[in-house]
Formats: sequence, structure tokens, C-alpha cells
Amino acid sequence: MSDFGRQRQIVELLQDRPFASVRELQQRLGVSAATVRRDIDKIDEAGEARKVYGGISALDGAAQARIAYAKPYDENRDLAVEAKRQIAAVAATMVRDGDAVIVHGGSTCFHLGIKLADRNIRLFTNSMPLVAYLSDHGRCSLTIAGGDLHREPGIIHSPMQAPLFYASKFFLGAQGLSREGVLESHPLLVRSISDLSLCADQIVVVADSRKLSIHGRNVALPLSRIGTLVTDDGLSDNDARMLEDAGVMVRVASAAGAVQ
Repeated sequence: MSDFGRQRQIVELLQDRPFASVRELQQRLGVSAATVRRDIDKIDEAGEARKVYGGISALDGAAQARIAYAKPYDENRDLAVEAKRQIAAVAATMVRDGDAVIVHGGSTCFHLGIKLADRNIRLFTNSMPLVAYLSDHGRCSLTIAGGDLHREPGIIHSPMQAPLFYASKFFLGAQGLSREGVLESHPLLVRSISDLSLCADQIVVVADSRKLSIHGRNVALPLSRIGTLVTDDGLSDNDARMLEDAGVMVRVASAAGAVQ
């Protein structure tokens, strides 16, 4: 396939979804990561899509015109993995020994839980994948949410029982982020985020920059409730200004591992 043909396929793919990772495009197109990155550079230079960390994103206006639907946890887990690990590493520096923290379900939060596994902290989570990991590998004090197991989106939740846990920080991911706030399409995630947000002093969103081009169906938390966003260096200047104007502190994990 020609360079032009591959690039057309990538652009057409972004008509139906807001983001495609380098890894996914490698598998779909049958080419190397270097070739995919060169294609992404060409598409970005042509102004047809936006190069972001770990892949390529639809242009903001086009992406926001479509309502995203919640991806299965197993599918979302494999997107922008390196960005999620770097974000988790920065978020982990916000936790001090002796802290009590809440780590919500989701793939970026899962990476944060791994970073916190051996810390001298109290950790509450409703994430079934994180519970399974910490039961085998962790040494932190672990409290598990009570209720029913919802295998998709992989969380434990009770509609009748409020969490009996209070934390200094509540870490959560997001399907999307906008001027409206944290966006989710899955109604159970909206409910659990709302409930747990009442149990912490500070709310910290851990989300890679592509989430600012995804528009979920429901507002789980307004932007005014968010204290800090930890993201990657694909964050656009316009999005950074929007967040800072709303009073959200932005911490950026760069590809080199530095924090901006």
C-alpha cells in the first residue's frame, strides 16, 4: 500500500472515532511503528488530524460533534499505555506516606495503583482488576468497595451502601474531558464517581490528552470540582488555558519522564 493510501485509511478511521494509537495502527495497517509515526506526522502537517502522545486524534471540533460510547475495559486498557504509565508515575508523587487515598476503576488508575502497591498508605478502590493485582503483589493497606461486581466496566458498586472511607485524595480517570467537566457514557461510572467524590478532600483526574477530544454522554463531575489534572504532553495550548481558567491545576508528564 502507498503512503497516501495508508494515510487515507487513518483519516477515514478518525471519522468514526476520536483517537487511534500507534500500536493499533501498526496492527491494522501491517507496518512498523516508525512508518505509522511518519504517516501521523504527514497527516498532522496537512491539518487533517492532530498528533498526540501515543497516536493521532481527530480534530477537536469534529470529535466533539460525535458522542462517544464507553469502550470495554479490555479494549481501553491497550490504548496510550506509555502515556498512562507516565501519568501514573507523576500522580504517585502526589501521595505521601501515611495518606489515605481512593483510586477509581479504569486503566490509568490501574497503573497508578501499581505504583502505589508497596507504599505505606491506606488505599480504597472499587476496581476489580486493581484488587486482583494488589492481592498478589501489594503491601499497602487495602480496602475494597462493597457491593456487586460489574464485570463491565470492572468495578464493584452498591447503590444502597455509601463508602465508609474518607481520603485526602480521590484519583479518577475519565472517558472525556471538556468545559463541562469529567464525562462518562456508562451510567454506573457516573454514579460511582459522584458518590466517591464526596469522600475526599481533593479530586485528581488522571487522563491522557486525547480525552480532551472525546465527548461522553454524561457529566460525572463539573470542572469546578476538579483540583488537579495529570496528563501527557500532547495537551494543546487551548485546552491548557481552558483548564487553568477554570481553576484546574495542570501537571504534565513529558515523554522523557519530566514533570512540567
